[in-house]
Amino acid sequence: MVREIMHDPIFLGRVSQDATEEDIPLAQDLLDTLAAHKDACVGMAANMIGQCKRIIAVDNGGAYLTMFNPEITKRSGPYEAQEGCLSLLGGPRPCLRYQKITVKWQNEKFQTRIKTFTGWTAQIIQHEIDHCNGILI
Repeated sequence: MVREIMHDPIFLGRVSQDATEEDIPLAQDLLDTLAAHKDACVGMAANMIGQCKRIIAVDNGGAYLTMFNPEITKRSGPYEAQEGCLSLLGGPRPCLRYQKITVKWQNEKFQTRIKTFTGWTAQIIQHEIDHCNGILI
């Protein structure tokens, strides 16, 4: 189900709770909402649709990847970026990102996965994990 986008900075500034298997339907709503906004958005965190759970969905080279409880375990190659956000009014804002990150997360079967991402996909993941941590650009 496509959900409304949350714009309240106080709500978005809250740290999200860990996701559980009970949150799997929420992940589908997140994917549906991301797909509905694909022209303006390449990633989304559950708090962007009003649920403070550690779930993100990102465009991973043309296919959506859903991550439950993602955490960055390693990062390298810092650089300055300009990013916009569907949840925040105004134009792009400056932020610090890393060219290469290693992420540990759980898939939709709650199996633990670890993978290294680079470039654009890494930047999207960092933005969405920031949402989970209550960090707004």
